Amino acid sequence: MSKLACVWVIGEEVAAINELTAGAKTLGDETAVLFAGDREQIAQILGADKVYYLGALTDKILENYIPAIINLVAEKKPNLLLIRNTKRGRLIAGALAANCGTNVLTDITEIVAVGNGVETQRMVYGGAAFRKEKSTNRINIACVGAGLFQAGDRQAIPSIIDVDDVTPDVSIKCLEKKAKSGEKVNLAAAKRVVGVGRGLKAAEDLKMIEALAAELKAELACSRPIAEEEKWMAKERYIGVSGVMLKPEVYIALGISGQVQHTVGINQAKTILAIDKDKNAPIFKQADYGIVGDMYKVVPALIDKFRK
Repeated sequence: MSKLACVWVIGEEVAAINELTAGAKTLGDETAVLFAGDREQIAQILGADKVYYLGALTDKILENYIPAIINLVAEKKPNLLLIRNTKRGRLIAGALAANCGTNVLTDITEIVAVGNGVETQRMVYGGAAFRKEKSTNRINIACVGAGLFQAGDRQAIPSIIDVDDVTPDVSIKCLEKKAKSGEKVNLAAAKRVVGVGRGLKAAEDLKMIEALAAELKAELACSRPIAEEEKWMAKERYIGVSGVMLKPEVYIALGISGQVQHTVGINQAKTILAIDKDKNAPIFKQADYGIVGDMYKVVPALIDKFRK
């Protein structure tokens, strides 16, 4: 398997960094992390050969370190930069690409090293199709969603290199930080997931789904309408094209029709069980096991069975 000489990861959240670093190790001979945040958190970074410490985020945001990152990239010339596929990640990737004269690879579902470049598979037409692309740029930048890689274990203590700060022409000062109102959940790492969709009639009916998830010791997830339209669940629990990509051992789909925008997020699940009252629902083509029935009758029966 071909490998690049050097792959870097850029970030500020350790959990996301560790996942990307695991991917970086499969793609490159040498891996490094460009980290901004509390210096003490460096001890939690797994698998990297080096950590370039950009500085704290006490009164700054990650974007303020873009000039320092640009200088470091120009000096060290990594082959590939991996960044989390978030609004901030895409903003930073775009700024780096403009300064490095390269492109940004987004919405990728697969990435491999080929020669001195990379070959990716990405979703197009809203997830209805996949397109393979090969980039032979000297430096490539990829925005990677949660779940594409799995965080590994610590193998060695990385060397820490302090990066000289570069004052940006325009900086943003952080005045206040507030915890996100959304729930903290890592669906990408979950072994069992129960997902619910349009078949759910009311928000209060989530208690029934939560009870099933509790019996299975599973994480709770949903399709896009439940999170973005009804707002019955946090966006962190949304699976699909713009949400999380799952790799669980078991995924149970409840009242989810199985449109491609959702199924692209579950196609790496080892076992899929679908429950829907429409026997022609597309989800059954994706499922290993299917139950045609009303989830309001099937789910309570399953809960009773598991409790016995």
